[in-house]
Amino acid sequence: MAESMLYSLLRQGYEAKSADTGREALEMYRDVDLVLLDLDLPDIDGLEVCRTMRAAGSTPIISFAGRDTESDRVHALQAGSDDCVVKSCGPREVVARIEAVMRRTQATTPSSKDISLRPLHINGRTREVRLDGRVVNVTAKEFELLYVLASNPESVVSRKELMAKVWECDWMESSRTLDTHVSSLRSKLGASKWIITVRGVGYRIGSG
Repeated sequence: MAESMLYSLLRQGYEAKSADTGREALEMYRDVDLVLLDLDLPDIDGLEVCRTMRAAGSTPIISFAGRDTESDRVHALQAGSDDCVVKSCGPREVVARIEAVMRRTQATTPSSKDISLRPLHINGRTREVRLDGRVVNVTAKEFELLYVLASNPESVVSRKELMAKVWECDWMESSRTLDTHVSSLRSKLGASKWIITVRGVGYRIGSG
């Protein structure tokens, strides 16, 4: 599978290289623009590899799960993946997903202003989040979600608006990914009160 994917990416004009183990991947990934990560690795749990990569930086990650189940996708997103596809996904779809993830992660935020909600500080230019002075490692989508909410501190942002602004779509039937990202952000910020659920409407920023 890896050889076939590598060949397809090279034909599409990408520079690509493969790793046979999780340990090898952790040694190589820092010089790349995006990681395609098979969660079924021979030496280390793939989700743990994903968490390690995410904790170290914001390199985009697309995970490959063995089954097309909601739980597999949720676990991959919670571990820090920017997207998750099933292993049987064809090379054309993989390339399309790579392009979509790269567009999202390279896109500038609507405004690059800094936001301070003490003790939470969000740097719009460097895309860095700090809480009580410590860096909070967030994915590109988590940053955009937090930035949109923090930019509207007095307002409730509807689920539809969040899907449109952060995911550039209105596919509400798949908006469970929104809930997953909110849950992950709450965990990383250490308190559920940073993001308040307004039932039947959406979310608003809280005060931790």
